[in-house]
Amino acid sequence: MKWHALYPEARLLPASEVTRRWSKALGINFHEGRIETNAHNLTLLLSDLQVSDVPVGYTPFVVE
Repeated sequence: MKWHALYPEARLLPASEVTRRWSKALGINFHEGRIETNAHNLTLLLSDLQVSDVPVGYTPFVVE
């Protein structure tokens, strides 16, 4: 598979026991995010997240 459709969504989840445990252990806030694509469901623990708008058709790299 050369690409994944970001469907149905990417989102931040409510605080969980896991994020509270990591936050307490390291002294910084943690968040849990989920990225659902047509091929995979990924769950991530994040301590920092930056979101930027990009123009339609933006491609940071191209796979030939």
